[in-house]
Amino acid sequence: MIHKSSLLKGFIALMFMTLVMNDSFAQQDPQYTQYMYNTMSVNPAYAGQRETLSVMALYRTQWVGLEGAPRSITFGVHKPLGNERFGLGLSAVSDQLGPTSETFVDANISYTIPMNTKQTTKFSFGIKAGVHLLNTDWSEGEYQSGNDPAYQNDINVIDPRAGAGAYLHSEKWYLGIAVPNFIKTNDHFQGTIVTEEMHSYVIGGYVFTFSDSFKFKPTFLMKAVSGSPLILDVSANALIKEKLTLGVAWRWDDAVSALAGFQISDKVYVGYAYDVTSNGLKDYSSGTHEIMLRFEVQKIGKILSPRFF
Repeated sequence: MIHKSSLLKGFIALMFMTLVMNDSFAQQDPQYTQYMYNTMSVNPAYAGQRETLSVMALYRTQWVGLEGAPRSITFGVHKPLGNERFGLGLSAVSDQLGPTSETFVDANISYTIPMNTKQTTKFSFGIKAGVHLLNTDWSEGEYQSGNDPAYQNDINVIDPRAGAGAYLHSEKWYLGIAVPNFIKTNDHFQGTIVTEEMHSYVIGGYVFTFSDSFKFKPTFLMKAVSGSPLILDVSANALIKEKLTLGVAWRWDDAVSALAGFQISDKVYVGYAYDVTSNGLKDYSSGTHEIMLRFEVQKIGKILSPRFF
């Protein structure tokens, strides 16, 4: 039987090793400004942690004004099962970039272990499995390809996905680490090599309660993959009167953002984020828009208070 303190130490060590071993990063998976509401898309250990049936949809259109700029649609649904130790979820992402479209579909399952008798701190781990579909349509747009065989035939690739994650959390804070896909692929298609690198994510946040009507939560998200620089997102959101959320965010060497959200009812939350590009694309783009909608079913006999995570 694994002792809980050993489990906690192992989790912290795993997080440290992931950061050290990934000294470079390539942006392949879609990125989000409202990542704090979209945790399960990368970390399967989050499945069921809302303690009710939770459905989330998010749409992101990036670098508005640039033809062929990225557009992403994300959908997620998850809930706890049985005695609430197990969580089950489904996540799907559709990402469009120029002539290329990618689709990720994953099933997620988690298991939660209370770390103390009052169950105020919990450790969850999860696994995910699914498929990744990559398609290109070279008829979309114009390319100076000459006789390059890479542009003579559309690419259609289907690869399996398998990942895992860990999530340590209490009522005030959370810390998670995940690798959404352990399977590194090198598909050879019509003279073209299509690669999928292994991504690593670390996410964390803390809720400061100043009064019954004002809560403040700083968060961070680090993303790493071999072959490209580390990506760091830092944000700070304020929850006012359990209804209105306002915040700002910063993405290292990429963008600054404003966030807003409103708890329309006990079941419905809507959020919006606007990114101002700070890199070389700022002269060609009017920014990035992101909108999300969350719907949750309240349990009979249980009141769900608005939560930051």
